[in-house]
Amino acid sequence: MKYWHIFLAFFIPGILGYGGGPASIPLVENEVVRRYEWMSVQDFSEMLALANSLPGPIATKMAGFIGYDEGGVLGAFVGVFAAVAPSLIIMILLLGVLYKYKDSSKVKRLTQYVRPVIAILLGVMAWRFFQESYDGVGLWQTALITVSSYLLIERMKVHPAFVIAAALVYGGLFLG
Repeated sequence: MKYWHIFLAFFIPGILGYGGGPASIPLVENEVVRRYEWMSVQDFSEMLALANSLPGPIATKMAGFIGYDEGGVLGAFVGVFAAVAPSLIIMILLLGVLYKYKDSSKVKRLTQYVRPVIAILLGVMAWRFFQESYDGVGLWQTALITVSSYLLIERMKVHPAFVIAAALVYGGLFLG
């Protein structure tokens, strides 16, 4: 049953997460944190930060990490397979249809309608992470990390992986 839950935790977001890995992050968070309670919001945000610093698709990294954490090597395999299975199935079944209608104005409009929804879901998740951080380490530490990260990434053009690594070191030294 554990492996079935791992499968569902990543297969359902894979189906509903139109737009790829970033679109499925809030859906995976809902499954992992709220539905199955495998992680806290804090643990999920730390896992997400670490996964974002590594190369490759975010959905498979999350699935591999959480699957391994919950079910060992087989759990990691089940999680990664579940994360890629929806795309694989859809590509096999609908490749001809998608190719035929790829330039359709209706398909382009659908994409335009879905993007704001994804942005809102990511915004809500970011707000929850901020609230959890505020509750855990306080306003000043949260503000310091947020402002520093913004300045480093947006103004100084430091690669996000280095900023995440620095935040992890800072958290380990001063917040641990």
